[in-house]
Amino acid sequence: MKYSFIYFLILISSAFSQPEIPKLTMWATDLTGTLNQTELQDLNVRLKSFQDTTSNQLVVLLIPSLENYPIEMLAEETATKNKIGTKKNDNGILLLIAKDDRELRLEVGYGLEGAVPDAIASSIIRNVIRPRFKENNYYLGIGDGITAIIKAIGGEYKIEESDKNNGLPFIVLIIIIIVAFSLMKGGPFVPGGIYRTGTRSGGWTSGSSSWGGSSSWSGGGGFSGGGGSFGGGGASGSW
Repeated sequence: MKYSFIYFLILISSAFSQPEIPKLTMWATDLTGTLNQTELQDLNVRLKSFQDTTSNQLVVLLIPSLENYPIEMLAEETATKNKIGTKKNDNGILLLIAKDDRELRLEVGYGLEGAVPDAIASSIIRNVIRPRFKENNYYLGIGDGITAIIKAIGGEYKIEESDKNNGLPFIVLIIIIIVAFSLMKGGPFVPGGIYRTGTRSGGWTSGSSSWGGSSSWSGGGGFSGGGGSFGGGGASGSW
């Protein structure tokens, strides 16, 4: 299980509380109010069509903030709980965007790690999605990202030579995260703002209208996970 043991060590050492993960019912869900209904409808149509023709499940989720919770962990937990991808092929991908934190993550299921390895996921974030997000064009950034991911799955996306050795090794990133958490004030780190059973501290939740978000869909039916599994493959970035 890729990186799962490392994540377990982080959980123990940092005394995390398990957040309540949103249940996704659409291929594209916006809890920030960034995308309008036409844009959401277009994304859902594209992603549903991609699933119908390939069985691959590509899901997009926009949230306001991580509220200090690591995006790598939230992405894997969200993808796993919602069982993105099929049980047979583990062919799911989650694009998680934390708008206020200006962070994003491509979480790749086991079955697509060969087609979308970490280097390609990182290249898509840096060279395709991030430039659009810097221009505050989130709809176009997400749309271009979807196109690039689909090309990567089909073997058509090529990374630049300069991208191949770019970025810190994953284990170095993990060490940095652990050290940063150990220096946080107030004792053991607890992800503030994330919903837990019986509590609420200003965070987000799927289906809530308090953020002005929307996940409406008029195409008939909705997203339902097929039992896919994840183990930490993918890449994170910021803009």
